[in-house]
Amino acid sequence: MPVEYSNFHLIDHPLVKRDITVLRDVKTEPEAFRAAVKRISNILAVDISKDLQLTLFEVETPLEKTTGYKLSHEIVLVPVLRAGLGMVSGFLEVIPEAKVGHIGLQRDETTLKPIEYYYKTPKNIDAAKVLLIDPMLATGGSGAEAINYLKKRGVKNLIFACLVAAPEGIKKLNTLHPDVRIYGAALDRELNNKGYILPGLGDAGDRTFGTL
Repeated sequence: MPVEYSNFHLIDHPLVKRDITVLRDVKTEPEAFRAAVKRISNILAVDISKDLQLTLFEVETPLEKTTGYKLSHEIVLVPVLRAGLGMVSGFLEVIPEAKVGHIGLQRDETTLKPIEYYYKTPKNIDAAKVLLIDPMLATGGSGAEAINYLKKRGVKNLIFACLVAAPEGIKKLNTLHPDVRIYGAALDRELNNKGYILPGLGDAGDRTFGTL
């Protein structure tokens, strides 16, 4: 991986590659699209959570007492509306104790810059490990702004998770937020002149919710 992608972790897994292909296929219907997003999100959540810290405590089995484990830090999932919602259930299946906040960002189709229209997160998010979730890391504008909003609220421990990333978006986040690790299921070639990822999978929100 080139140095400019040093903060990007690609989930290299056969099942992820299979499901990314399902997402790319223009013939995939919303129900199958949502199912593939959920499966990929499961694997993303497992990979991201490998470095979570644990606290030991005593637990009683039917036969004796033994040592058990629980997560040391509160986990907060923050999907970027609305496309990020499709990834939440997959993460919650793996990390059911996680809380969920929301950031609403809308891209101006002329300037390609994000506009915030909604923000709601759990209290004490500044002490939590936050997973920012957005299916597409394209120009990086929305991701960078969402990270800005979270950092303004005191968030220090932050990871960005996506399905598909473009080189332009990775470079932008690495430049503006070098402390934020990026996890993705696919690294695509480039952006077109409208800011869409190529080969990509189209508009993730529209394809998830059937609003094409």
